[in-house]
Amino acid sequence: MNLINTKMESLYTYLDDSAAYLEKAQNLTYLEGLAEAGENLFREEVCQNVTMEQKNWLLDKLDSLNLEELSNEDIRKAFQLAVLKGMKGAVQPHHSMTPDTVCLFLSYLVNKVIGKREESIHLLDMAAGSGNLVHALMNQVTAPLSVTAFEVDETLVKLAFVSANLQKHELQLFHKDSIEPISYNPVDVVVTDLPVGYYPKDEIAAEYALRAKEGHSFIHHLMIEQAINKTKDGGFLFFLVPNFIFESDQAKQLHEFVKGETNILALLQLPKTMFQSEQFGKSIFVLQKKGENTIQPKQALLAELPSFSKKEALSDMMKQINKWFKDELRIE
Repeated sequence: MNLINTKMESLYTYLDDSAAYLEKAQNLTYLEGLAEAGENLFREEVCQNVTMEQKNWLLDKLDSLNLEELSNEDIRKAFQLAVLKGMKGAVQPHHSMTPDTVCLFLSYLVNKVIGKREESIHLLDMAAGSGNLVHALMNQVTAPLSVTAFEVDETLVKLAFVSANLQKHELQLFHKDSIEPISYNPVDVVVTDLPVGYYPKDEIAAEYALRAKEGHSFIHHLMIEQAINKTKDGGFLFFLVPNFIFESDQAKQLHEFVKGETNILALLQLPKTMFQSEQFGKSIFVLQKKGENTIQPKQALLAELPSFSKKEALSDMMKQINKWFKDELRIE
């Protein structure tokens, strides 16, 4: 095993052992214990109210690790592995994580549309979860980023916060429902793995064009509308959407709204092998908000991505995507 993997494994072992220990000692869930273990590591001290014996055990674990030896990607990946372990034991269906390969592919697409810019790009994630996607983007996107992220789940937002601290990432992270009225400057880029389902707050949904005519509205539709409204003219939006997004009874309404406000650039279906069953399949939906200098492509890029493990097929697909961006949007 090479040195980098060994260091990453050491961090994972620290996080896993300490999270499991705090889970029992403090009567927490594993994910809550993980956030506490990460906080201890960041502060280089035991932050919990524990017995002297428990404190010494936790301090011994802390002393076994030197965070300065690890890269941000090592930290992100080790933290992500521990979060994934915790999510397997969690009962909440919304506790899920954007797969690493998808994070890296989205980073490639964001780099593609941003190009070589020296000024800071304002990026928004409407539903950050444990922060894996937004932290991957902060590590992989070449332009300087100013990042705003929202997450409504208390445990997940704490995990995202701790992961940001460990990677020394600066971002505005809000423990808030991003569909509620919010005030901040329009952003250049939105990247969000959309939650899927019904939004329970009908009085807030009533203010949206994409509200349901009867019953609860779709949270993923409302989030798309909010994101478009919060994006600058000419800005880009990348959503992970369910494959069935244009098959529901509200699909026509969604399509008309999106078409009116944006240029639909691409719908890239993720490999079916990534999902337990077809009903959970997702696609990357790429939009550009209409503006003075935006180009309406003659044809949107529609493709089914090959397995990310098939390097040759993936390389061919990326050549096709690069050619499409060059031919249709004049983006090199």
